[in-house]
Amino acid sequence: MAGQLLAKIAVEKAAYHFDKLYDYLVPEAYRDKVRPGCRVTVPFGAGNRRRQGVVLALEEAGEGADLSRLKPFALLLDDGAALGPELLELAGWLRENTFCTWFDAVRTLLPPGLGYRLDLTLRTAPEPPGDPDALADDMRALFSFVRGRGRVSRGRLCEAFGLLPDAPALEALLAGGWLLGEESARRKIGDDTVTMARLTPDAEDRIGELKLTVKQRAVVELLQSAGTASVREIGYFTGTTRAVAAALGQKGLVEFFKAPPPRAPLADGDAPPPPLALTGGQQRAYEGLSALYRQGEAAVSLLYGVTGSGKTSVYLRLIEDVVADGRQVIVLVPEISLTPQTIGAFTARFGPRVAILHSALSMGERLEQWKRIRAGEVSIAVGTRSAVFAPFENIGLILIDEEQESAYKSESSPRYHAREVAKHRILRHSAQLVLCSATPSVESYYHAMTGRYRLFTLTERFGHALLPEVEVVDMDGELREGNLSGVSHALGTAIAENLADGRQTILLLNRRGYNTLVKCQNCNTAVTCPHCSIGLVYHQANGRLMCHYCGYSRALAQRCEVCGSDYVKYAGEGTQRLEKELHTLFPSARVLRMDADTTMAKHAYEQRFERFAQGDYDIMVGTQMVAKGLNFPNVTLVGVLAADSTLFGDNFKSEERTFSLLTQVVGRSGRGSLHGRAYIQTHFPENEIFRLAARQDYEGFYQREIATRRLMLYPPFCTLCAVGFTGLEEGAVRAGAQAFLRELTRTARQDYPALPLRVLGPTPGVVPKVGGKYRYKLIIKCKNTRDFRAMLAQVLIWFGRRPEGRKVSAYADLYFDGSL
Repeated sequence: MAGQLLAKIAVEKAAYHFDKLYDYLVPEAYRDKVRPGCRVTVPFGAGNRRRQGVVLALEEAGEGADLSRLKPFALLLDDGAALGPELLELAGWLRENTFCTWFDAVRTLLPPGLGYRLDLTLRTAPEPPGDPDALADDMRALFSFVRGRGRVSRGRLCEAFGLLPDAPALEALLAGGWLLGEESARRKIGDDTVTMARLTPDAEDRIGELKLTVKQRAVVELLQSAGTASVREIGYFTGTTRAVAAALGQKGLVEFFKAPPPRAPLADGDAPPPPLALTGGQQRAYEGLSALYRQGEAAVSLLYGVTGSGKTSVYLRLIEDVVADGRQVIVLVPEISLTPQTIGAFTARFGPRVAILHSALSMGERLEQWKRIRAGEVSIAVGTRSAVFAPFENIGLILIDEEQESAYKSESSPRYHAREVAKHRILRHSAQLVLCSATPSVESYYHAMTGRYRLFTLTERFGHALLPEVEVVDMDGELREGNLSGVSHALGTAIAENLADGRQTILLLNRRGYNTLVKCQNCNTAVTCPHCSIGLVYHQANGRLMCHYCGYSRALAQRCEVCGSDYVKYAGEGTQRLEKELHTLFPSARVLRMDADTTMAKHAYEQRFERFAQGDYDIMVGTQMVAKGLNFPNVTLVGVLAADSTLFGDNFKSEERTFSLLTQVVGRSGRGSLHGRAYIQTHFPENEIFRLAARQDYEGFYQREIATRRLMLYPPFCTLCAVGFTGLEEGAVRAGAQAFLRELTRTARQDYPALPLRVLGPTPGVVPKVGGKYRYKLIIKCKNTRDFRAMLAQVLIWFGRRPEGRKVSAYADLYFDGSL
């Protein structure tokens, strides 16, 4: 007889300092069904509260093992494993490298719609323990509500009475036997299915025996000829209601079942796309990448090419090879705004074999795409950061476009970087990782130059396109000449010429809203968010002042709340004000604004970019979403306003990000047969970064930047790890950070004396207060080794177990990029 089977389970809502895989007994009824990767519900803690969990391993209990203190898990939620072996192993990697809990790691690997809501279905006891009229008023009201409905979920009951789930009155009714509860688990998002109908197996023999109405006979005849049809199709083709089909079901002639909705096939006559024609430089890059892929070993490559050099054509050709081999491909883009054109390029060549994964999809849509991948229906997954977890089982290639972008870094637990996850996955699959960019991160280019990555370079634009001519405009000079507008004379003249020639223009202003500064001129006090240490921005679209961190908004400030002065000045230019200014300067111009305020609606990116591509607009104004990866052949002019706004940030990557943004947006100009121009407006025209960006001189920028990084000991010459601290009381947060530093120092000296460490801080965050919580940080310069991760985990666990731990939270960010 087999011994007792144990399940090692990751349990939700476990704090990091007591997180582990918990042992549970496997009920005999589930012994042959449970698998690693299945989700379950478990009793947890002294009160046996029901929580979700995921089985990560199974093992037989040893002979003589003491199982008396172990509990059986309650429910098995999955018929099969939700996660395969590779993703289960990846969960362990995420936990070790991002200092998250086991359940947070597992949750990240699953689409949001696949989760369950745990609840208790309540009913009154058949024989109440007493007279309900003798109950206290609040208990009697709850009891009567449940009795009147027969069954009701605890969530619905609490919502109706405005109670918390553990309300004393409700707990007393359960404990006293007045109410009985049955645990239930309900999917957050139902499967995307339709109700189908077909004749029962014995329907043909019984049809002649039953008296059918004319409408019922029409439904039967349709199903006889079609075999199956959806209930909606039955109504459409027979002119009947659902009640007719339901009546046939009651007579035993028709049975109903759920099925995925049919997907639209490719249009008839769609010819296969023509072979990709590559230039000499593109062909050499493709052949090098292909040869590396054919070696069948894990490898990382950097495909570096100037803007417009045709990197997309190179990697599309490589993807064709990988798909032809029966292997799968993951393609990552940094922003949702880039997915419409990227998706168009992929679906044009690969049709329905492409799945889309990004946050603009509904939970149901993401779940459906995830299920298509799991079912083996697609070969390519295209999406933003989280698409790196696509559940493919035979990955041949992972491609990260615009690899330098900070959007690939998660800012919430688990704090992973998609590039590092991709590196881990290709080891398991013996696959290739290709990083693509016109402005690679300094770290990636350094690894390519030192041989850790393979480097493939495209030095010329595709076809006959030339790099645009770029002019740096001194905005202080514009002010001296009396120009108070955000548009310089040179840029304004160029826009007018472009309009006259029927060409399009892109203007980048990386500030949304109308006015970015609201300030009292009498006492010099800025209007700030009460929950965040940041100024409010005026939005003309809704006529309110808004915080871009927590979403707080308020009415316009007509009078200073500090000194009572009426001299409140609205200054600073955002995309809304620039749009209005352009309508004044160029009344006939059709202006499209692209920022977070205009793209909230579903499919807004696709619809707006498509209309711009079709020529419905002359000028596109936007934040950084218009700067990268877009290809509009009729755009011959680009203007960058307030170019120095990102240059002087409290971040070691400030100059790199400024150079990258400028180079990328300038590269949107002149990508077709028409020559392009660009204007960079700044108050610091002598700054070397602007001259390098104007020349599109990445090599010059890299040599300048890598020397600084080496001197200051910044990545790639070390790993930066940040430990963040948050809490409601600033003094407690500061004291917590200092206590952490003392314990880190003690642990490093005592247990890990060989580890090279440099610790900076603690200091307040770049924005010291966000959402009502104060923020402090420690920066650790280190080597990312197993010993370092073990030491940091040890100190984090110590910190969480302190008596003061409830007032201050701490987290570690091993892939820190300077943004905290």
